[in-house]
Amino acid sequence: MRPIGTRTLRPRSVIAAISALLFVPALAVGAFAAAGGQSQLDGVRQATAAFHDVDAAIAAGYGPFYVCTDENGGAGAMGQHYVNGDLVGDPAIDPLHPEVLVYEPMPDGSLRLVGVEYVTLKSLWEEEFGSATPTVLGIDLKPIAAGNRYGLPDFYERHAWIWRPNPRGMFDDWNSKVSCRGNGDPA
Repeated sequence: MRPIGTRTLRPRSVIAAISALLFVPALAVGAFAAAGGQSQLDGVRQATAAFHDVDAAIAAGYGPFYVCTDENGGAGAMGQHYVNGDLVGDPAIDPLHPEVLVYEPMPDGSLRLVGVEYVTLKSLWEEEFGSATPTVLGIDLKPIAAGNRYGLPDFYERHAWIWRPNPRGMFDDWNSKVSCRGNGDPA
């Protein structure tokens, strides 16, 4: 006899529970689209269009950070990050002023703008806004712990692949269509 309040999960129940967990990220993106997200993305595209020219990005205070970020497991790459330190030092997240521009190295040595990334240092965010998770474009930023490949303290981040479609999703860290062309990090 089973104790009161317990039940045995049947295989169909387990599959339904796992399916529901996998469906949650799709709901977040669906909620983003339903909330007028496409028009917000259009605004980000307009705000960053000039940065297809890397020299314009440099003139605006962005500079290369780390090496092109690769992932060995086939997830793709994050690309070469150009960071604006002044924006990272400001804990606020403004969708029209991303802290990071993401470029894909091309075979001819040029860089193609493929996305943006929003970043805030956890300590600065919490000092200014408290312990709530920061959001951008209606999506939570992802916490990254100290001891990361970049040598940064705890921070929050979120990519948005606004200039290169990503089969893994608009806000996934890795884009399977982006490559570092063999010049990325080994981590």
